[in-house]
Amino acid sequence: MNIRTVSIVGLGALGTMYAKYFSDKLSKDQVRIIASQNRIQKYKKQGIYCNGEPCDFNYVLPESQQEPVDLLIFSVKFNQLQQAMEDARKQVGKNTIIISVLNGISSEEIIGKTFGMEKMLYCVAQGMDAVKLENELNYENMGMLCFGEKDNNVMSEKVTSVAKFFDTIDFPYEIPKDMKHKMWGKFMMNTGVNQTVAVFSTNYGGVQAEGEPRNVMISAMREVIALSQKAGTNLDESDLTYWLKVLSTLNPLGLPSMAQDMEAHRNTEVGLFAGTVIELGKEYHVPTPTNQWLYEKVQEMEKKFV
Repeated sequence: MNIRTVSIVGLGALGTMYAKYFSDKLSKDQVRIIASQNRIQKYKKQGIYCNGEPCDFNYVLPESQQEPVDLLIFSVKFNQLQQAMEDARKQVGKNTIIISVLNGISSEEIIGKTFGMEKMLYCVAQGMDAVKLENELNYENMGMLCFGEKDNNVMSEKVTSVAKFFDTIDFPYEIPKDMKHKMWGKFMMNTGVNQTVAVFSTNYGGVQAEGEPRNVMISAMREVIALSQKAGTNLDESDLTYWLKVLSTLNPLGLPSMAQDMEAHRNTEVGLFAGTVIELGKEYHVPTPTNQWLYEKVQEMEKKFV
């Protein structure tokens, strides 16, 4: 299958970054940004800027009648996923391939229940330091998408099709042999970095340097390692070392998504990170005190938004 058309649902930091990249590499009508009428009017009125450049996107209403897209990318917050799936229904056809760049370890199964797991590829976005404030996105490191089936020792037609497409537009990617392991690794990093940076009101630099925030972050990550060994994905200290190296490449002044939400006084995805860790801890009888502390601290901070 040759991928020629792409639809993106969600213009947060990742959605905007990918939409700009694809729109620059392909013709405008090959890349669709699915959004409601109100959002489209807002985007057009305020404009959207990526590293200082104005974005000229091809906006498409959810109800628009068009040919199904070849590749559909979900890039919304977890609490927006149900609406995003409704908005994307008319984009999905028999041969549509779907990837999700949402945080956490559950969005693929949720999307797959609606559109069919046979359309899904597992995906992790890593290594980016994109920060979106209001209508302006800035980043130094685009990172890459790690995608594939659960097991990529033999690549499926879907994986090969996406890889070929990414090759044609020089889009950075990796195909890990074990995607579930990769997803748990990214979940471990998000659980540590996102929550710690938010709670300590710092930035990537605040957890790249030695000190209390970094110690808390690593403690939260080690709780995920303990859970993964019960869940069968078997993270270990080598995974912690790998993701700390990824963290060290990010712009010290950058902010992860939860810290960006805090600055904008939006509810965060703490339930997706510490909330998931705490529930799995109860299920597997694994203590998770650091994530419990982070969860309570984030909730305290969110109460001040009201």
